Amino acid sequence: MAVLERSELEASPLADLHAIADQVGLDGFRRLRKADLIDAILGEASPDAAGNGGPQGAEEEERDPSESGPRPRKRRPLRSRRSREEAGEAPEGGAAELDADADEEPEADTEADTEADTAAAPRRGRRRGTRAGSAAAPARSGARAEGERETTQEAGRIAAGVVEVLGNGSAFLRVDPPEASDEDVYISAAQVRRCELVSGDRVTGPVRTPRRSERYPSLVRIDTINGASADTVSDGVRYDELPVDWPRERLALGSQDPTLEAIEWMTPIGQGSRVVIVGARHAGKTETLRRILQALHGREELEVSLVLAGSRPEELAQWQEEGPVAPTAALSFAASADSQDQAVERAIDAAKRVAARGGNALVAIDSLDGLHPPAARKALAAARNLREGGSLTVIALAERALGGETTVIALDAALTSTGQQPILDLVNSGTLRPELLVGEDGAAAITKARAAAVQAAG
Repeated sequence: MAVLERSELEASPLADLHAIADQVGLDGFRRLRKADLIDAILGEASPDAAGNGGPQGAEEEERDPSESGPRPRKRRPLRSRRSREEAGEAPEGGAAELDADADEEPEADTEADTEADTAAAPRRGRRRGTRAGSAAAPARSGARAEGERETTQEAGRIAAGVVEVLGNGSAFLRVDPPEASDEDVYISAAQVRRCELVSGDRVTGPVRTPRRSERYPSLVRIDTINGASADTVSDGVRYDELPVDWPRERLALGSQDPTLEAIEWMTPIGQGSRVVIVGARHAGKTETLRRILQALHGREELEVSLVLAGSRPEELAQWQEEGPVAPTAALSFAASADSQDQAVERAIDAAKRVAARGGNALVAIDSLDGLHPPAARKALAAARNLREGGSLTVIALAERALGGETTVIALDAALTSTGQQPILDLVNSGTLRPELLVGEDGAAAITKARAAAVQAAG
């Protein structure tokens, strides 16, 4: 065994020390504190370290009478299980102690620190260039193997149920849907993303029991999704690689509101459109979005989600109390741009999974102004009409167009402030390839109306 130094052991995580202690045959090492564990490892690994045959020597050295202070306590040397068995001795506590040592696990409150330290240990070993790296390498592999064995042992039952994705990206497996129960199983956000889960998916997988401070059991892995192997589903073509087409199916609003009628026929919205409602402050963007969602409310073929990012507190309360759609995330303008980015990204990721499975999703965002520009463009670019799947429509508010939109709905603040209807600024509004949504005659009517609006404005 390589020579171990105290400084190297003190810099090693607890998991590495446990693995080293197991290699040298220490008995009951899991019950020792870190300092005592290091003393024990040095004693077992180097019997002559003190120069007299044991961790503290066979006999205590004579103490100088002139020394003051309390007499140091004599430490009884720790002997390994292997050495005691060879000597024909029984372990302290009998055979039960052997079983307890074999089955004992690290305390739960040290698990997070242990994982972080284990990840950092290889870097420390390479940076120091000492023998600690070589000594810790088998320790790390032993710790990982032990963790895998513990997880496998904990995963004693297979759970089956329906997925309910939460607003923060994680999910629950409802074993008795749609009601929640104490038997439900937690699914991490990483598993949701990896397997592209959406609410309503039926999944199965092994479950581990809750650990300290956990209320629900957790899903160890996902074996099947809607009856198919999870590997097959996750290995499919990614959303961004699926072939796309121009929007071809118009979202009929069917409203008597003059502004919504003008939007439906002059700036038609299709399934898969990238729509931005633009205008100066107080132009009526939020109210227009509310009326559009009200017109689309209740359609089973369309899964609608709303993200409030950077809204006024009064608007947050109004959306939550009056609807028509309950927001999946609600952040005021006081929230950081990073928080707003993350809220929008979670909603977009969930909608992507719906579209990739052949469904039609719509994400409404109020607004893009508080996001970082790259995040805003990424959210808008996610909208598309999948040629061999479903669609994802994004309707977002902003003070000005970002570029890349298929539909721009511009509102006139002057018309809004004077109570005139419709408040659509037709000159600055428009839809690309409108003939695919309203036909050739409808596209010709849009062109004629725009020409008249330009002439009236000039």
